[in-house]
Amino acid sequence: MRSATAGLNRAGDNTPAPARPSTAVAPAGPPRLTDERRLWREGYELVAGVDEVGRGAWAGPLSVGVAVVATGRRRVPTGLRDSKQLAEEVREAIFERVGDWCAGWSVGHVGPEECDALGMTEALRVATRRAFASLPGSLRPDAVVLDGKFDYVTPPSEPTLFDEVPTGTWRPVVRTIVKADARCASVAAASVLAKVTRDRMMRELAESFPAFEFDRNKGYPSPAHKRALCGYGLSAIHRRSWVFAEHLPWR
Repeated sequence: MRSATAGLNRAGDNTPAPARPSTAVAPAGPPRLTDERRLWREGYELVAGVDEVGRGAWAGPLSVGVAVVATGRRRVPTGLRDSKQLAEEVREAIFERVGDWCAGWSVGHVGPEECDALGMTEALRVATRRAFASLPGSLRPDAVVLDGKFDYVTPPSEPTLFDEVPTGTWRPVVRTIVKADARCASVAAASVLAKVTRDRMMRELAESFPAFEFDRNKGYPSPAHKRALCGYGLSAIHRRSWVFAEHLPWR
């Protein structure tokens, strides 16, 4: 299953309302399928891990990964961890193996212009909808394990201007778990798949904006990135409504 390319955080829109999270502490060592097996026992055959990358970046897309695992899956890919715990070359090395381990996977993206227009909360929802929409109907999960406290998978009770699909047609059970990217194998897989996919996009974009060194910093703050902003101003792929842009000599 290949990634879906689509369309973030505006100043003052950094704190979405919390959902009901699990209070369990992530175990030491590699992620496991404990939480996924619990959902399988409850009758949910397809369980998807969901995680986002790029939320704290100044440039480039916000990306949300979805990794679907089917009931009966046992072994976790060797070396799988939360993407933040792995060096870039390690993530690249295990990328194909992690993708093959999933029943299906996808990555949805929200570009910088949409990030500015939507704000963080809605951008997360839009990227997630795009990721799920690119999965075959037969792989739409029955349940979702989501990293963090905020449920950005379940549609809001009142449709918004930015809803791209009718609400109520498909609504999986959602479990939010703090540190799920370190604890749950499906979420760790989503994290790696989303991170590698976005990193590859940023390396390609770096060729058009060499001063910013996007191939190295992937759009996140870094000394080279900050120097380039002071010298060149915002590029075409920067999020222009972020706080960092307010103090630039020109925008």
